[in-house]
Parts: sequence; C-alpha cells; structure tokens
Amino acid sequence: MSQQISLPAKLINGGVAGIVGVTCVFPIDLAKTRLQNQRQGQQVYKSMVDCLIKTVRSEGYFGMYRGAAVNLTLVTPEKAIKLAANDFFRCKLSKDGRGLTVFKEMLAGCAAGMCQVIITTPMEMLKIQLQDAGRLAAQQRKPGIIPATRLATTNAVLSRSYNVMPNTSPRAISATQIARELLHTQGIQGLYKGLGATLLRDVPFSVIYFPLFANLNNLGKPSPDEAAPFFWSFISGCVAGSTAAVAVNPCDVIKTRLQSLSKASNEETYSGIVDCFSKIMKREGPSAFLKGAGCRALVIAPLFGIVQVMYFIGVGEFIMSQSPLKLISD
Repeated sequence: MSQQISLPAKLINGGVAGIVGVTCVFPIDLAKTRLQNQRQGQQVYKSMVDCLIKTVRSEGYFGMYRGAAVNLTLVTPEKAIKLAANDFFRCKLSKDGRGLTVFKEMLAGCAAGMCQVIITTPMEMLKIQLQDAGRLAAQQRKPGIIPATRLATTNAVLSRSYNVMPNTSPRAISATQIARELLHTQGIQGLYKGLGATLLRDVPFSVIYFPLFANLNNLGKPSPDEAAPFFWSFISGCVAGSTAAVAVNPCDVIKTRLQSLSKASNEETYSGIVDCFSKIMKREGPSAFLKGAGCRALVIAPLFGIVQVMYFIGVGEFIMSQSPLKLISD
C-alpha cells in the first residue's frame, strides 16, 4: 500500500509530522540536552521535571523552546528525507511487491539513517548551542560551582548565545548568527562537527526502528492486504521509537558532548568519539551514558507515533489532491 503513495505526498507527510511532533515534545528535548551535558559535581538539575521547572522560572515559558526555531525549520526536510529514503530503499529491496526479510528491512533503515544526517548534523549542532545556554547561565548563578571568569572560551558570537559573559548585559543570539560565525571561522565543517557521532546514533536507530515498527504494525493488520488501524500505527511508532531511542542513547550523549562548543569550568573538551567515550567512562562511569535516556524516550515515542499516524492517514495525499502540484505525481 505504501508503495502506491507518490513521493511528494510522502515528503509532505514526513514534514508535517515532524513539525507537529517537535512542537509537542521540544521542551522535553531541551531537558534531555541539559541533563546530558551536566558533569558530576556541577549538577544544576536533578531530573527532567526539575529542569523544566527551573527553566520556566529563570527563562520564562518560551525558554523551554529555545532553539526550537532551527529545529522546526530543518525538521521538515530531515523527516521527509528519512521516511522517503526508507520507503525508496524498501521498494528497491523488495521483489515483486513481496514483504522484506528482517535483514533487508534493517538494510533499508541503515541507508535511510545515512541519508538524513545531511540535515540532522547541522540542525543538532545549532540547536544544542541554544538549548544548553540556560544550563551554563544557571551554573554561573549557582554559588560554588563555576567561576564567572572561566565561561565563554569560544568566539564572541558563540559566547553571547550563552548569555553568561561576566559584567555584560544579556544579548540574544540566533541560530543564523551562530551558523554564519561557524562558516566564517571553520568553514562548512564547523556545521558538521560531530558527524561521525551523529551517524553512530542515527544509523543504528534506523536499523532498529524501521524493522521493529514494520513488524509491530503488521501485527495489527486485519489481513495482509489491509492497512493497520489508526491507533495501532500510533502505538507501533511509539514503541519502536522509544525502544530505538534508549538503545542508542550512549551515542546521543557522546554526540551532545562533542557538539557543545562552549564549556563551563572544569568541563573537559574532547578530540573525537573515542576520546569522549573514554573520558566519560573514566570520570563519570557507565551510568553517564544513560543520562537523558528517559527524556529521549519521551521525545521519540510521540514524535514517531505522530509521524506514522500522519504517514498512514494520508495528510500528504489530501494536500496533493487539492493542489496543482498533483500533476507532479501523475
């Protein structure tokens, strides 16, 4: 059934679902980033709920959506690429319309994960700088944790995004300004810092998610020729998404640490994936790799549940049927 859906409709389904999902779960994603970046002895937040409460108190309600603009802008192409690529590779790997083996489903998911990092890496890079700003500002305000003179060791533009420069008034910074500064100082590779860690997270995620979702969704089909019910697709997306998210959380912790450009006092820098892994293991122990796992599961579960619901109820098909762009898919 999914192979009969036109490519433009698939792209619309993925894009709309990404926007709706991110809008709903972004505050939890912000809490995940801040919890993952905390080091031992410098904890500002005790839990996800504590993080969200303190964020609202210090930054206001919209503080929970810091960095959301870049995510909302780029999540449409990211989700569109991910879903369309997976569907494309599944179609190519199938024979005569028959179902795929688990190995081929994993192969299709792997290819889809490799395609999406083109958008995911710079999106996450910019988002993390803005999300983590409040944590560093909170550390400066908390006595005994961080000397004010040690903050903002990166360039001036990135420093302002953290709103923690000593003896200066707060100045806002946008993702666009950060992107321009990175391009000016480091070139395109500045936006793709952490690419290896992103691949290490997203490829295994897709390898786990897509086959698991496909098999769970098949369990809800009344017959092989019929689609699964609305609620079953949602539940399947939630279960598969949360399972895959927790499984790759250690890679997400490494990616978050590598992509955080500004550091607080006593926060070590990392030269790469192996260096980051070894330093976290040595200084914080294995449990550090599970930081933010609960938040990540709560983010991914509804996000991918919504994605699959949009994908299967056919929002894209409806929009295409009402648009002159319908000619594209004919």
